[in-house]
Amino acid sequence: MKILLIGEYSRLHNSLKEGLISLDNDVTLMADGDVFKNYPRDINIGATICQSTIILKALRHFLYHLTFSKWDLYNTERIIRFYNKRHIIKDYDIIQVINEIPFGMNIWFLKRFWQYLFNHNNNVHLLCCSDDYLSTSYQLTSKDNYNILSAYKNSNKNDHDRNHSFKYVMKPYKKLHDFIYKNIISIIPTDFDYAPAVTHLPKGKPLIPNPINIDKIDFTELKTDDKIVIFHGVNKLSKTKKGSQYFLDALEIIKEKYDQKIEVITTNSLPYDVYINKYNKAHILLDQVFSHDQGYNALEAMAKGKVVFTGVEKIFVEHYKLEKTVAINAVPDVDQLVNDLEDLILNPEKIKEIGKNAREFIKKEHHYIEIAKKYLNSWSNV
Repeated sequence: MKILLIGEYSRLHNSLKEGLISLDNDVTLMADGDVFKNYPRDINIGATICQSTIILKALRHFLYHLTFSKWDLYNTERIIRFYNKRHIIKDYDIIQVINEIPFGMNIWFLKRFWQYLFNHNNNVHLLCCSDDYLSTSYQLTSKDNYNILSAYKNSNKNDHDRNHSFKYVMKPYKKLHDFIYKNIISIIPTDFDYAPAVTHLPKGKPLIPNPINIDKIDFTELKTDDKIVIFHGVNKLSKTKKGSQYFLDALEIIKEKYDQKIEVITTNSLPYDVYINKYNKAHILLDQVFSHDQGYNALEAMAKGKVVFTGVEKIFVEHYKLEKTVAINAVPDVDQLVNDLEDLILNPEKIKEIGKNAREFIKKEHHYIEIAKKYLNSWSNV
């Protein structure tokens, strides 16, 4: 089949592409690189020119922050690039879009982007794997103890992260969602932070786990005869949402108590290819505290055999019928995080055991070729 995957936030679509190609499909990925992460793509609509010089970056800042228009040169370049490539985006057997807003464009153009897809393709599907109208609406009204928007719910702080998430329930985005939902064939959730928002809908499909290309991720059994290395990669665009401050506070306590036993590595907003190699020597990776399931970074670290602090809530454990610990359930409680870290530092044999369990879990439940088969089945079973 001829398949077009649109958008990339994590490497989800890259790994799916690799699985689909191994099953003899013709697959193209169109994306903008997702700012600093710079994910691989076949059709690039990223703002590369506007980011190429200090002068252009400064001009972008001036136009956006110091004018009433909020004109963003990056978005303008993306629109121009899409317009110049639009002739390619026709007559695919399957198109899957990663989000209702797959790349940064204003709402006026997004409507036209989607209209163009629907006019020239008959089989368009949507993922639910990040902020959108359905997931944001669900998380804002959910009775769960916490979810991935908990950090924003009780905050009046007018910051970029909060505004980015909350914009999806505003009227223009609700109208865009209604238009998209009316014309797509199906919507597929990728983990349990998003599945409850969509699986009950007429076009909602069962959850399909994130694909992980374990053939590209080496597993090395962890050695614990020296210092325990703890890695925390901070993403400036989502640090509040992921609860990074809870980890940072816990690390301060742990460093004070076990300075001679541990090494802590903290990074900020690294490109993807740098990030995934930066934590190679780590035993423990701190991912996020407000989730019920694992995000993509956590899954790749688990595939490497790391002990990951992430979402491992009851809904996840029961679905996969887990009898072994594959990751540590990170919660928004500094004392609990300290206790869990301390337990691993003082009992390093647990680190080896959990690392092995994590790799086996990824191989069994997230293998990229098996996940590609599930997508093919889902797209055909409508």
